[in-house]
This record gives sequence, structure tokens and C-alpha cells, in this order.
Amino acid sequence: MINVLILGAASQISRFLIPDLLADKTVYLTLFARQAPQRLGQYAGESRVTLVDGDWNQEADIEQVMSNQDIVFLASSSLVGNQNVVTVMKHTGVQRLIVAGGLGIDDEVAGKFGNWNTRMMGDYTPYKQAAKVILDSGLNTTYLRMTWLYDENGNEKYQIVPEGQPLRGTQVTRQAVAKLVTAIVRQPSLYQYANIGVVEPGTEWDKPSFY
Repeated sequence: MINVLILGAASQISRFLIPDLLADKTVYLTLFARQAPQRLGQYAGESRVTLVDGDWNQEADIEQVMSNQDIVFLASSSLVGNQNVVTVMKHTGVQRLIVAGGLGIDDEVAGKFGNWNTRMMGDYTPYKQAAKVILDSGLNTTYLRMTWLYDENGNEKYQIVPEGQPLRGTQVTRQAVAKLVTAIVRQPSLYQYANIGVVEPGTEWDKPSFY
């Protein structure tokens, strides 16, 4: 049995991740989100799912769901939220964390795509500060520097870009990210203590195809 806590379970990535994880009968999910019973009501009758209404900006809300979790998936990244997650994980002894983060925190986005991305994103300082909280925490984290996200049914292709290498892939599907997270849940030794880029192969363009 693997207990997985999804913080931000109503996110766009989580729409694809939750069914992928539930396909494995050994996985038990705690789905944490604002108004979770209303927004995720389709899972209310699932025996391996617990719905929790909460806000990760409130440390006490996270505290109530963290104990006995094996893996935590953080569906987005913010300074206060990250600080609370790290604090509660250390307090409860939970170590394994997967974070859906953004590209550019290492100034790694290269070429014309890098120039376009900087124009679109503006000041990276808040993103870098939020990421630093996670990456300096000492937790067993897989930090996903995802490039620009879109949806495409049947497209689960992804490529890992190791830390320190330039990131040139312009896009990746949320379905592919869900597949990657599911693979890590099934084999938690994958990408331990790693800060990795996630791109779709063959998308080394000036900007994503949907812009």
C-alpha cells in the first residue's frame, strides 16, 4: 500500500494524475484542495480516496493530513505554501516530495526560447525564492522544472533535462507530467534529490506551438 497526498488536487495536472494513480490498486490517495468535496465529488465513492477541504497556505490544514503519508505531490509552488509544506513534512517525518515547479529558476532556458520565456514570465525572483525553500529543505525531493504546459490526449511523451543543462524544449503535455509523477510514485527511487527539467522531445522551437 502506498499513501499519496496530493496538495492541489483540483489542479489541471491532477485531473490526469488522479486516474493514473488510481489505476494502481496499491495506491491510496488523500486529495487536498479548497472545496474538495464539491470540486472532486466524482471521487467521493472511491474506497481508496479521502477528500479533504483545506488551504496549503494554512499550516494547520496541512498538518491534519500529512501523518502516515508515503509520498506528497505538490501541484504548484508558492513561497508561503512551500514553507508550510516543508515545515509540516519535517515535523511529521514524511520525506518523499514531488513538486510541479516552473522553468527558469536556474536561468537555464536557452536561445530564442529563453528570450521569449523571459518576456512572458517577467521577474523570476518570486519563483526562485519559492523553489529555494524546497531545494534547500533537505527533503527527498523531485523538483520538476516543467516547460510550458498544454493538453493533448494520447501524448504522454517527455524527456528529462538534468540540472545544469540548458533547457530548450518549449512545451510538454499535462498528460506526460502525470505519467512521470505516476512513474515516480510507483518507483520512489526515481529522480531522488533531483532538480530536473521536463520537456516534450522535438519541441526545440522559438516558443511553444500554441502561442
